[in-house]
Amino acid sequence: MPFREEDLWNGYPEETNAPYGVAKKALLVMAQAYRQEFGSNFVMVFPVNLYGPRDNFDLEDSHVIPAMIRKLYEAKARGERAVTLWGDGTPTREFLFVEDAARGLADAAERYDGADPVNLGAGFEISMAELAGKIDEHVGYAGELVWDPSRPNGQPRRMLDVSRARERFGFEARTSLDEGLARTIAWYREHREEIAEGPAQAEPRPAEKKKTEGTAS
Repeated sequence: MPFREEDLWNGYPEETNAPYGVAKKALLVMAQAYRQEFGSNFVMVFPVNLYGPRDNFDLEDSHVIPAMIRKLYEAKARGERAVTLWGDGTPTREFLFVEDAARGLADAAERYDGADPVNLGAGFEISMAELAGKIDEHVGYAGELVWDPSRPNGQPRRMLDVSRARERFGFEARTSLDEGLARTIAWYREHREEIAEGPAQAEPRPAEKKKTEGTAS
């Protein structure tokens, strides 16, 4: 760590991400072959975990940030004294705000013309315990956060080397995690009644099992 693009082919992908990772690697090989054979201007970027307004807040299949936001917000609204979260809180992840991700995709399409894949991320990692603490602070939940170590932690660490994106097409994330969380929570609060049906008490699945998270490694 941090994961570099040059390490993409070093071994089989992490088990929980293997099907998605192998498929993404196959797309990279296809894009590179079309570029070489036909001169197609395909570029390949690997975004890290995304979050932001209009995310999926259904706890049956949501990602870790919207899942934590909903669980803590609902627990606060019901006056619950404790909220149980998966794992032991030690795994780390990297998160990129959705508007930064959209800008990064546009920058890559407009300014980059190369066969090398490029990581798209924020350049930091945070533990699940620290993340839960930040969301807890923003939501204003006063209860206890209880970690359930019988639930899977998933990959111990995940963070990208984002230097190539900066060098090749000048991309850098602009939105801090605190700002991004505040904007995401504000959106959830405003649209809480409109959120698609989903049991607020259901356990969110581990973040590493979501199809849009992480790189192909």
